[in-house]
Amino acid sequence: MFAVTPEKERALAARLARLGVVAADLEEAFVRSRGKGGQNVNKVATCVILRHRPSGLQVKCQQGRSQALNRFLARRLLCERLEAQREGRASAERQARERVRRQKRRRSRRARAKLLAAKRMRSEVKVLRRPPAPEDAS
Repeated sequence: MFAVTPEKERALAARLARLGVVAADLEEAFVRSRGKGGQNVNKVATCVILRHRPSGLQVKCQQGRSQALNRFLARRLLCERLEAQREGRASAERQARERVRRQKRRRSRRARAKLLAAKRMRSEVKVLRRPPAPEDAS
């Protein structure tokens, strides 16, 4: 159904060889997918779980309705994760996530300050609405 072109297969095979991944190191399992896809997804085990034994990395792919396409995509995803692990890109991604988290924390602090300022203004308006205090009759 979704045939992967021979050029893409060769490119993936070369990429796997460059990373030192041998077919014997891969453990592949097929399970039923979830989500869209109708009867095909419910009856056929199209989801691919691929595990690289030496590194312990595991990827799961259920993007397509075709098992062959999911096998190809799982291998490609495994290559990306192995490259990221070897290049230390994971730490860069983690730093980016932490930076966003810190920015959001600052935003919430600013929002809290703005909220308190609005409350102060409101209380000042309410003070002005009070009836005048009775003066001492002395």
